[in-house]
Amino acid sequence: MTLIPVAAPDFRSGFVALVGRPNVGKSTLFNQLIGQKVAITSPVVQTTRNRLRGILTTETAQFIFVDTPGIHKPHHALGQVLVSNAKLAINAVDVVVLVVDGSQPAGGGDRYVADLLKQTQTPVFLGLNKADLIDDDEAHVRRLAESYQALGDWPLLFFSALMGEGVLPLQEQIQAHLPPGPYYYPADAITDQPERFIMAELIREQILHLTHEEVPHSVAVTIDQIQEEEKLTRVLATICVERNSQKRIVIGKGGQMLKAIGSEARQQMQKLINGHVYLELFVKVRPKWRQSRLRLAEFGYRVEAD
Repeated sequence: MTLIPVAAPDFRSGFVALVGRPNVGKSTLFNQLIGQKVAITSPVVQTTRNRLRGILTTETAQFIFVDTPGIHKPHHALGQVLVSNAKLAINAVDVVVLVVDGSQPAGGGDRYVADLLKQTQTPVFLGLNKADLIDDDEAHVRRLAESYQALGDWPLLFFSALMGEGVLPLQEQIQAHLPPGPYYYPADAITDQPERFIMAELIREQILHLTHEEVPHSVAVTIDQIQEEEKLTRVLATICVERNSQKRIVIGKGGQMLKAIGSEARQQMQKLINGHVYLELFVKVRPKWRQSRLRLAEFGYRVEAD
């Protein structure tokens, strides 16, 4: 059993929420800060579904980063759960980083999230992601910064979550605003989620990547069984979709799409557990599961408590 160390008097620790509208790079920043892939990423908007915690421990601080679902106007029960959980995170942490696509001027979605943050007493940083895509023209950069500064009186920090540029200064600013505190987790922990959850997310990530817009958010993944043998870990998982047409897309002609999803996910799982994995996938149709509170609960989507 890994022991939790005793913190020095000047040790800092706390919870940091990464919030923003969908597809601004929160999950990429989350992984970059932790130094390891924990959250899935995808060009498809609204990839993150749970409040996933990632842990970074340094010699002087422990950060618990909360990667929240993108805040947007919900169109179904799943969306309502996701947005409710993201809003709860704002008032349940020590620092909030409002992540925006800094390569574009502030838009209505950014203003909506900013207005929510104006109601909190939690320290807020405005993180302008995708700095690597910003033209170096000084006047252009100034106009971008001014459009975001109008959202609220918060410190602005430019960075590229994808390239890692500017992420360390962001981390240092966050640490300066964390309170003195204990180790919440062992020093070598990187997430509070079990391997079963991460495995399901790795499968869902490959579905989003390989099927593109054809099966956007109508998919959920459950891990039905994990059987550990001496030299192999066997994983049985079910992919649930809402329509038969989506099932055909996920399976693909001659089963080729399902084979590709399984192959890519298996490789990621092997990195996760540092061992060999045998992955078997099944596909089932669960009509309108995103509209059903019962189905959402079965798939692990619940409104979280503070």
